[in-house]
Amino acid sequence: QVQPVESGGGLVQAGGSLRLSCAASGSFFSRNTKGWHRRAPGKQRELVASMTSGGSSNYAESVKGRFTISRDNAKGMVFLQMNSLKPEDTAVYYCFVGNLWGQGTQVTVSS
Repeated sequence: QVQPVESGGGLVQAGGSLRLSCAASGSFFSRNTKGWHRRAPGKQRELVASMTSGGSSNYAESVKGRFTISRDNAKGMVFLQMNSLKPEDTAVYYCFVGNLWGQGTQVTVSS
């Protein structure tokens, strides 16, 4: 299996949007739960969103209604659309696929 690779982080003003992408190998990708965690400065890592191999999704309460997880099994990619971003969303976001983790991508939301 190949380590997932994230992209799409950056700096955005509060209320703005970002879309994170994560690429992973195809067959391993489709068989496993995938998603996103984040770690904010001084805080523990938290699950943001996940999607099972069957397509069921789960979200942290803090992002429900603002973030959407999606996938493209054919391309081995998972996405996180983040809307109405808040300064408290500032964190390093990590993609996971099964037990494999990416290196993380920084998201910074300015007030």
